[in-house]
Amino acid sequence: MSELAGFTVGVTADRRRDELAALLERRGARVVIAPALRIVPLHDDSQLREATRRCLDTPPDVVVANTGIGMRGWLEAAEGWGLADPLRTVLAEAYIVARGPKARGAVRAAGLHDQWSPDSESCDECLAHLLKRGVGGQTVAVQLHGDQQPEFCASLRAAGADVIEVPVYRWAPPLDSAPLHRLVDLVSNRLVDAITFTSAPAVGALLAAAGPGGDAVLEALRADVIAACVGPVTAAPLIRQGIPVIAPARARLGALVRAIADELPRRAVTLQVAEHQLTLRGHAAMVDGELRPLAPAPMAVLRALASMPGKVRSRASLLPALPRGADEHAVEMAVARLRAGLGDPAFVQTVVKRGYRLPVD
Repeated sequence: MSELAGFTVGVTADRRRDELAALLERRGARVVIAPALRIVPLHDDSQLREATRRCLDTPPDVVVANTGIGMRGWLEAAEGWGLADPLRTVLAEAYIVARGPKARGAVRAAGLHDQWSPDSESCDECLAHLLKRGVGGQTVAVQLHGDQQPEFCASLRAAGADVIEVPVYRWAPPLDSAPLHRLVDLVSNRLVDAITFTSAPAVGALLAAAGPGGDAVLEALRADVIAACVGPVTAAPLIRQGIPVIAPARARLGALVRAIADELPRRAVTLQVAEHQLTLRGHAAMVDGELRPLAPAPMAVLRALASMPGKVRSRASLLPALPRGADEHAVEMAVARLRAGLGDPAFVQTVVKRGYRLPVD
């Protein structure tokens, strides 16, 4: 059986969402795609053109390449203005710092050579390296990564550098926000098992979309829903919120999916019930190795019963597991559907006038 069969994973990426979804689905996951942000290129933006002109008029001594898409977009925009060759000539003379492997790849694809790259892929390490190296009296061009970087640039200026900020693209809300709001609800109600982030701004966008329900999202991420980040930079805003994260050693989509495939099955609960092996996997139960998908209500009742295996749970105590407004009759219906879904009524035992239990072996 595929490692992620029975699990649901949310995808907040936009640009490479189809690639990430395909990698997850190949391992058996059910995927919910809900871009938190989209990238808007600034090919015709006056600020980008002005920053490019400044680099040509005052060739930078240092260039900070933050992202691959940003560096490619900058050179493509310069190509459209007929400035690509002069810009490459200027950049070739600079000390180029590539923040991560994607930025390094874009630099080298342009025929340029990067001199240094941080192991952590973090802006903080880039800044520490440049300050230690010394930037006093130098011109530093910083290719921004979607947002302004006021602290980074202010620190360089305080050290005596003349900083040219190069805004190549910006983050914008998704054209259709409905999928993101749906994902917020799914996270709050623990109906996804993991949610992936490939950029730090996406974290803020998800919480902003949650609005007053942000606390419920944070609570779910701290306790039940795995926050899976492509790298440490993406993970930073979650860690600041006290949310445990998983992240691969190398910031790659394939490595991110492998980390999820390792972690989710490890969290699955397995019990011996009514002479069967029963494993709870996200939106499905595995009975003696056979996957049996379940609707949210019976799955919620099964989780509640499995949290106290062998113990009797009253209908009233099972109610909180169901959607708001449900009554004890809804519990009875969920139990009936659960028995049918598992294929054997013996999985859930009725204790007269008391409630239900899992008859664990």
